[in-house]
Amino acid sequence: MFANLLIILASSLVVIALFRRLRLPPVLGYLCVGLMVGPTAFDWVNESEELPDLAELGVVFLLFSLGLEFSLSKMLALRQVVFGLGSLQVLLCATALGGSLILFGMAVTPALLLGA
Repeated sequence: MFANLLIILASSLVVIALFRRLRLPPVLGYLCVGLMVGPTAFDWVNESEELPDLAELGVVFLLFSLGLEFSLSKMLALRQVVFGLGSLQVLLCATALGGSLILFGMAVTPALLLGA
């Protein structure tokens, strides 16, 4: 457990320093560290019983960081853009997925339901 935590913290320090230099958000750096040290890339962190607890702690910190950057007044000022473009994105993605499934031979009704 201690070795896993040390690897994660050391990697975070390096990546966050790099991301700050590149003027990128630290939250993106934390996500990149998680991808790098996990089994999807370098597999530096070994599976252990404590790993799910550590992952939950990471999610808590991620949500806390996002909460610190969240501005309700800015969200309310941009609500037309956010909800308008968000709805458009959902509609386009559902249409693309449903259309792709129909092209691959799925019946229309299930394809549209899965697309939605």
